[in-house]
Amino acid sequence: MSQPPRSRYLVCQGRELHFMEWGSEHQEVVVAWHGLARTGRDMDDLAEHLSSRYRVICPDTLGRGLSQWSRAPDDEYCLDFYVRQASSLLDQLGIDRCLWVGTSMGGAIGLLAAATSLRGRISRLLLNDIGPELAPVAVERIRSYAGNPATFATLSELEQYFRLIYAPYGWLSDAQWRRLTETSMRRLPDGRVTPHYDPAMVRQFITRPDDYSRWPEWDSLELPVLCLRGESSDLLSVETAEAMRTRGPRAVVVTIADCGHAPALNTPAQYGLVERFLAGG
Repeated sequence: MSQPPRSRYLVCQGRELHFMEWGSEHQEVVVAWHGLARTGRDMDDLAEHLSSRYRVICPDTLGRGLSQWSRAPDDEYCLDFYVRQASSLLDQLGIDRCLWVGTSMGGAIGLLAAATSLRGRISRLLLNDIGPELAPVAVERIRSYAGNPATFATLSELEQYFRLIYAPYGWLSDAQWRRLTETSMRRLPDGRVTPHYDPAMVRQFITRPDDYSRWPEWDSLELPVLCLRGESSDLLSVETAEAMRTRGPRAVVVTIADCGHAPALNTPAQYGLVERFLAGG
């Protein structure tokens, strides 16, 4: 029987990060990192599934979920600072090597970390609908909603909003949609509810417009990489995914049917893909 999940906090690079820890009795570690405007609780289903074999660490990125908001947003809401915090987190937890599963931004953090400060410490890298180049149309779509988070009178209205904008995740049960909503909302002073992140985090796309252009880092990688691409993804283009097969670490690319950006990693078929890759298959 795996140990129950624990909610934990550590100060990394001067900012408090929240993370969930699953399967703490195991030696082999998986870091599961969420996407841009999301929280680590998105990884609950995958983490629970993997926790029979792995210790799974699911952080809330700076400015998201229960982690502290940055006091210097233009300096800290960027991949470089997230990587520095990830390195600090692993150091403090005594983790010398890990496997990395990253959805969208979480994959970009893993890519950069594997090429720089965590080189040799990330042994396998799974990128969930992300690569070393983003499609511009998707960047504009994300900026349009993430920079101006919607507000609602009730949680039920927020859930309907999430069901609409996150429909590309693919199938989620009603219970999963409700949990996604409850674990990624905050109440404003006027009593309305809104997604649980700092709107300033989207300034990354203004202050560092090329932050997600990472072909040099990609070409330097020397580790196994699996890329899952949502069949109708508007963020990871078919052309970029094909280039990832032939450049750098020469990723294995698998298309996930009936999904866009990004697969929710919550179905038996997706569990199987993740498990086989992490186990070296």
